Amino acid sequence: MTTPPIESLLFDVPPPPTPVERLLHLADQYTRHNDALDILLRTATEAEPQAHVASALRLASDTRIAVKTVHDERLYGSTELTECVLRLKQLAFLSTASANYGVRAARELTALAPEVAVSCAAALAAETRRRHWSTVIAPDERLTAAQHTALTEIACGHVVASSSLGREFTSSREPKVLMSTLRALESKDLAERTPNSALGAYIGSPPQDRVRLTPAGITALASVIGLPPTGPGTAPGTTPRPIPTATQATTRSR
Repeated sequence: MTTPPIESLLFDVPPPPTPVERLLHLADQYTRHNDALDILLRTATEAEPQAHVASALRLASDTRIAVKTVHDERLYGSTELTECVLRLKQLAFLSTASANYGVRAARELTALAPEVAVSCAAALAAETRRRHWSTVIAPDERLTAAQHTALTEIACGHVVASSSLGREFTSSREPKVLMSTLRALESKDLAERTPNSALGAYIGSPPQDRVRLTPAGITALASVIGLPPTGPGTAPGTTPRPIPTATQATTRSR
């Protein structure tokens, strides 16, 4: 039997996600879960009490896996990382508990999950850079300050897109994510819209398009998350805004 040449056995295999990328992906999973519950609560005459259970338990499992990947980095001795792991463990507990409640209560238990996952990703990225600066991925230099900020807001589940009278809009919290910034990210294959997957702006309005990070967008954000936004959109000495809280008002921008 002839052994095939070694070249025929080689093919491109994408590298496994880094722990930071895994956390950003987890944030996206929670955003999709929450969006599905929002639409179910608004459109269903009577929500099926078990409709969310499988998704909630899967998210709890994925969150526990994320905790293990952080543990495997062996970066302990950091207060920030210790708190990060505790928040993720709490998130896994809340996701598991949400399976025992109705849809409305379950939605409340995972409401802040995307922001928690993103903040933990930022803490892990910062600690990884501090301890292993010579081996971390170089920051994506394609990103302007506005695009860097937009990727973070998208990862947190803060950005949707819609249209009215032939004009497209984005809806986001502060800091605003403009439609022009979104289009620039889409042109670089860093962001995409999932049509009709997010709750409408008001009762009776059609669903909006959730803006999500592509796999390339997750990789790009992982390379800069936790760093101050830099580039043409940042003036020297400008202090970047912190990730906004859930209580800040939603704004519409064009």
